[in-house]
Amino acid sequence: MPVHTEQLLKKPSNPPIMAGARPRRKKAAGRAKLLILVELALLVAFLGGDIPSAVPHITHPVAQTVAKTGPFISLPLNADEVGKLHHLSSYLSTKTLVNMYLSHMTLDQKLGQLFMVQYWGYSYSADLETMLHDQYAGGVIMYGAQMNTFKQTKSDIARMQEHAGLPLLISTDEEGGFVQRIMNIYGNRPGALQTYQTGNMQNAVKLGQSITHDLQALGINTDLAPDVDVPVVMGPDQYMRTWGYTPQSVIQWGGTFLRTVQGDGEIACLKHFPGLGAATTDAHTGLPVVKRTLDQIYATELAPYQYFVQSKNPLDHPGMIMTTDVLMPAIDPTMPAELSYPAVTGILRNQLGYNGVVITDALYMLGIAKKWSLPQAVVLAIEAGNDMILGVRDSSDLAASVAALKQAIANGDLSMARIDQSVARIIALKIQYHLLQGAPEH
Repeated sequence: MPVHTEQLLKKPSNPPIMAGARPRRKKAAGRAKLLILVELALLVAFLGGDIPSAVPHITHPVAQTVAKTGPFISLPLNADEVGKLHHLSSYLSTKTLVNMYLSHMTLDQKLGQLFMVQYWGYSYSADLETMLHDQYAGGVIMYGAQMNTFKQTKSDIARMQEHAGLPLLISTDEEGGFVQRIMNIYGNRPGALQTYQTGNMQNAVKLGQSITHDLQALGINTDLAPDVDVPVVMGPDQYMRTWGYTPQSVIQWGGTFLRTVQGDGEIACLKHFPGLGAATTDAHTGLPVVKRTLDQIYATELAPYQYFVQSKNPLDHPGMIMTTDVLMPAIDPTMPAELSYPAVTGILRNQLGYNGVVITDALYMLGIAKKWSLPQAVVLAIEAGNDMILGVRDSSDLAASVAALKQAIANGDLSMARIDQSVARIIALKIQYHLLQGAPEH
């Protein structure tokens, strides 16, 4: 059923801000401190904390006699119990693990997780390290110019992970065809439309498998694909990128690619919500305006998202969904979709039921940047319901964006409950794809 726009435009009031200032962690304290605290919390929970239902019953061994060495003693844990302590995440729900991480994070650490940063230059840089180590960024997006050889790329990514406070989402846009980021290393491969035009669905499987294999060999755990736009017109930003020409072909062929990528352990990301298929302007240069009715939008642009989010097959559920710069007056007459509460929270969250990570398109694209500064757009994006931000390109961008979020919290425009909601989704995704272990071993 079409959404009632006037209902979506009404934003509920934010929960009260959590009291108490959070001390900033010293620069020298990296990932180890947070993970040790979480491990201790897990240990308490496992040995008698407040969540006994999540932990298996432990039977202590019968007291044993130790000849000629002293009195009868009872070993504190047997070998099986010690083994279980090294695999606590097997016994605790993701929700419990996420809450444990949240409870040991400072405000700066939480806000840093909301950003998937990029960086200038062609390889690992000191400024990138600042964003990862000192500003706690949650992810990094890489482009073709930064991935020149296999050895260099793999080494750079390993250094990023080494200096991050928590394991990073390392992403790239690898669709094949017109949008390729790892071609310097692996060469060209066909894209979505070329694959669709073969008429052989197995080629979508092969494309997904080859991309996943190559990305994971480098250490890239997130592919910002597939593009599930339905081409009402073949717009300037859609050339060769669509899985056919109808909602049905996009669902069938794009779904095959999606299931293959996620089935092989790579995080996938549907884009560009709510849909660029009718856009005649490239959002890199200006804001597209799509004047279609709600019935048309639901029947075409939103059809793939509804199918994948509500599918009974877990592999259809995207780890991430990317929102984008498009104005659809039928949904929101004033705000571009990625900054729109009715679009992100009203439709994607509440109507379609998506509770995974929502990430913006790059906020420096002119469809946004002509009207809002980066810090302004960051706050609007989080208020709208996004979880992660693309478009921060250096540590000064990140500092300004974090400062804007802190000011919004202080003003009451954003609540800590809203921030925690996004951080929880990001941590849950990292746990789901085994990037972040529930009980890290030291």
